[in-house]
Amino acid sequence: MNEMMSQTDRDALVKLMNELGENARRAAHEVANASSELKSSALRSAAQMIRQNAQSILAANSSDIADAEARGTKGAFLDRLKLDSTRLEAIAKAVEDVAALHDPVGRVLAEWTRPNGLHFQRVATPLGVIGVIFESRPNVTADAAALCVKSGNATILRAGSESFRTSTEIANAMRAGFIQAGLTENAIQLVPTKDRDAVGMMLAGLNGAIDVIVPRGGKGLVSRVQDEARVPVFAHLEGICHVYVHAKANLAMAEQIVLNAKLRRTGVCGAVETLLVDQAAVSTHLKPLVTSLLDKGCAVRGDAIVQKADPRVTAASEEDWRAEYLDSIIAVKVVSGLDDAISHIGTYGSHHTESIITDDQHAADEFLKRVDSAIVLHNASTQFADGGEFGFGAEIGIATGRMHARGPVGIDQLCSFKYRVYGSGQIRP
Repeated sequence: MNEMMSQTDRDALVKLMNELGENARRAAHEVANASSELKSSALRSAAQMIRQNAQSILAANSSDIADAEARGTKGAFLDRLKLDSTRLEAIAKAVEDVAALHDPVGRVLAEWTRPNGLHFQRVATPLGVIGVIFESRPNVTADAAALCVKSGNATILRAGSESFRTSTEIANAMRAGFIQAGLTENAIQLVPTKDRDAVGMMLAGLNGAIDVIVPRGGKGLVSRVQDEARVPVFAHLEGICHVYVHAKANLAMAEQIVLNAKLRRTGVCGAVETLLVDQAAVSTHLKPLVTSLLDKGCAVRGDAIVQKADPRVTAASEEDWRAEYLDSIIAVKVVSGLDDAISHIGTYGSHHTESIITDDQHAADEFLKRVDSAIVLHNASTQFADGGEFGFGAEIGIATGRMHARGPVGIDQLCSFKYRVYGSGQIRP
């Protein structure tokens, strides 16, 4: 803990966090056993309360933005933090979209009967209490709460200091909506302090109250969570995403996809950071792609061949192939073919999202099979790396590990399972 904190303050923080954990544990039991109708009604009510409290939420966001600007924050970070009436309506709509999804709890995932007559079912069950630690994105508050409730879980949210006011207002609105619908308000709890020691307590599990941790933020936060967590973690370190323009790519399609993948929103984890161009397409595709990026205000850092395509290109270093810019900057490299592209992605990528642009179905199939990333696309923008675009309503994060959940983490990924076994008096010989 912070050495400057008094013993009284430490004791108060421990007491506060333990109470949050105990409340969440009780709430998780209630939500797990709530009817589909109640959960959906609570989410629709929460969405309506977000709309009714739009003025206070946007005022809080203005204060968060002002503080961020005073600290010198700019660019993609501010974009992730900023809300306006359109973005706030999108948050409310996402909550309603989650309410309309199927209820995963109790779904029979598989069933079979053994020769002795025992009938087995594998049935989806909630994970329990999900801790979400995030930095600048206030929409995480609503997305996480909605997904957790729909999947029968409770959640404890720890917002970063950057979005603390905004996230608090959103959480309060949703809690009011839950109460109105007859669901426990403690289905969502937001840690009411900016004290960083609260993060450590969540990572320790709050005396067994937390079942899984989801970090949403920069590399520093996610690295700390993965290093210190004593409970399972759904996480990705970075979104170093690639678009590979194959020798048989349609140029017009490639240009449209690359511009969207890089510049639609540069601060999202699905934004492309490295463009790979096949050697066989250099004479026809490289210059138009590079020029279109530069003309749209995107800085291009390239290898020796790419630098010859336009004098505005600067030299790429080894670090550029590993960079998550989250800005209007892209690294561009010429590769010798499909194998070289896949090798580059395997060496420098973060197992997040990769796309191949080609009219060659065999090449596309090979790319989709051999690239070991959570999301692989053919002839589509990497910015589709989003739970809403997958039809999940929203996402609690993009998981790039290989255990349990991978890709956008939606309601189905927030469930575990148990086995139900039906007998008629069988005993084991």
